[in-house]
Amino acid sequence: MKVYLDNAATTKVDPRVLKVMLPYFSVNYGNASSIHTMGQENFNVLTDCREKVAKILGADSRGIIFTSSATEANNYLIKGIARANRKKGDHVIISAIEHPCVRESARQLEKEGFRVSIVPVNYEGLVEISELEKLIDKKTVLVSVMMVNNEIGTIQNISELVKLAKKYGTYFHTDAVQAVPYLKIDIKELGVDALSLSAHKFGGPKGVGLAYLNPAVYAEPLIIGGGQEEGKRAGTYNLPGIVGMTSALEIAYKERSEYVKRVKKLRDRLWDGLKKNLPDIQVNGSIKERVPANLNVMFGYVEGEAILIDLSYKGIFVSTGSACSATNLKASSVLAAIGLSKHFLNSNIRFSLGKETTEKEIDYTIKMVTETVGRLREFSPVSKL
Repeated sequence: MKVYLDNAATTKVDPRVLKVMLPYFSVNYGNASSIHTMGQENFNVLTDCREKVAKILGADSRGIIFTSSATEANNYLIKGIARANRKKGDHVIISAIEHPCVRESARQLEKEGFRVSIVPVNYEGLVEISELEKLIDKKTVLVSVMMVNNEIGTIQNISELVKLAKKYGTYFHTDAVQAVPYLKIDIKELGVDALSLSAHKFGGPKGVGLAYLNPAVYAEPLIIGGGQEEGKRAGTYNLPGIVGMTSALEIAYKERSEYVKRVKKLRDRLWDGLKKNLPDIQVNGSIKERVPANLNVMFGYVEGEAILIDLSYKGIFVSTGSACSATNLKASSVLAAIGLSKHFLNSNIRFSLGKETTEKEIDYTIKMVTETVGRLREFSPVSKL
């Protein structure tokens, strides 16, 4: 049996999404920037996608900018807003559990002379208002806090954080990549100035994402050399990808309620089975404020990498953390930020369930994880501390 439990890294393209994409590869393949009829027909498709996405997200369509990924969107929004508004302030704040592309963008700004502060999180992985208030000042140009953490699934109270930022006239960005299809994103209600998404996290294709930028806010372009996206992002439109992302977003929102209930039941079944069979394990992050498909578990006294490799041979595909650092065996900065003991920073597995996960797969996973962890602990050189 093969069991894919790494949906936080990427999801399978929904067959319905693939179907609507295919004509734009081989039939309706005109460049949407071309003036001729074939090009303009596709430009109309592009415009329609922009309007649909904006409506779903509760956003102004003028603020929707199609990108190649959320990594590009995060780079553009964080560096672009800070650089373009330096007269407003030279201070940027990010949380201690941001994705590497956010951390590295902030680090680059620091090299350019910006002050960068890291707001800590509590043991559940949540940013507390009081901690942000200690750092923010009138020179803070941007605050960036992710909506849902990619490793531990923690959901931040973005709207409350935004309210504090607005008191100081500070722009607010959120990386919402892991929020769809679990949360209903309404940009106007949240009050964020900038937001990032990636299609392949919710049944869409890889290679396409979006940046939302409040039309009243200017950001310095990251990619230049063309007139696309009103000069905000140059490059030939990836129309098949944009069509696919739009379709995937529509499906995700339409089926959200039913899916959330089902996946939570399966996630809880997995956790109940694991804690029943194995001692010395714990869930990392908040139990309550967490997306229902995520289960990040610390297995005491055994290496997470060893568990992952053994499970892979048994047909179960999981992760030890962010897929973007799969070749980097350093301890997770997210787990360190929530205060996990240094002895257990490399003893963790992230299970991220998806639309196709079944009870049978969950029961098989419980059985195989129990066998794997039990066997590895028998010859583990690490004694109980």
